[in-house]
Amino acid sequence: MKYLLATTNKAKIRYYGNRLKECGIHILTPEDLNLRCQVDESGRNPVENALLKAGAYNRLSGMPAIALDDGLFLEGVPDSLQPGTHVRRVDGKRLSDAEMIAHYMGLVNQYGQDGMLKGYFLKGVAIVDGDERYRYECKSARCFLNRQSEKMDEGYPLASIQMISALGKFKSELTEEEERETMDREQRGIVEFIVDKIGEMERRKACTPRGALFPV
Repeated sequence: MKYLLATTNKAKIRYYGNRLKECGIHILTPEDLNLRCQVDESGRNPVENALLKAGAYNRLSGMPAIALDDGLFLEGVPDSLQPGTHVRRVDGKRLSDAEMIAHYMGLVNQYGQDGMLKGYFLKGVAIVDGDERYRYECKSARCFLNRQSEKMDEGYPLASIQMISALGKFKSELTEEEERETMDREQRGIVEFIVDKIGEMERRKACTPRGALFPV
């Protein structure tokens, strides 16, 4: 069975698309299907936004859809300035990559210590296929600096100011081997959740007589 990765973010497609393909899951993207979908990401948290995205793409494509969303929370930053689910949007404006990097380096300078500001991403994952809906949530610790790597990760500009402490390198500078040593460990729960739920879905469909309704 084919599954739609409900995102146009090239960084997410590269990372999660590749990892899921390695697990034997046939992944397509909106670009593969020439799909355009505007989703009102009005959820109260990343899981709700992931469900909204997966549901919209599932209805549009007729394919089971997998969506991921992030919320960012920073230590010592006032609630009024917390990014939350609006990591790229500030005061109602969608920031460009350059504006995004400048904004977060400004937060590091104002609220961080020694040019460093810690926090975490709250990650929400959803799989939707009609009435079948699955969700998952986890936290990923992060450390941002007030200086920037020269290397950018297209689709994920904050990787260029994010330090991977275990390696002493910016996230955007990780080699594929270093990414597997660090990020794969961190993202293991997300990948395992998707693989496990897809396995359940496919086993259930294989055992369901043609014409029968899937259980809710």
